[in-house]
Amino acid sequence: MTEHTIPNAATLRGWRKSSYSDNNAGSCLEVLDTHPSGIPVRDSKNPHGPAVIVPAPAWSSFVTALKDGSVADRS
Repeated sequence: MTEHTIPNAATLRGWRKSSYSDNNAGSCLEVLDTHPSGIPVRDSKNPHGPAVIVPAPAWSSFVTALKDGSVADRS
């Protein structure tokens, strides 16, 4: 069974802030593009907390939906 979380995301290097994150120090999502199991995603305000690993095809579909506007803003 594939692990879907990383308990301490700070153990990984190479995180980048998502281009879809809020630039006002609010909602900051970080992703790691080089993980072999998928795309880890974490809250930048909690770097030692967990990260969720999203399968690469699901992440690609999510980003495409953001770009074409089919994901609603729930803020």
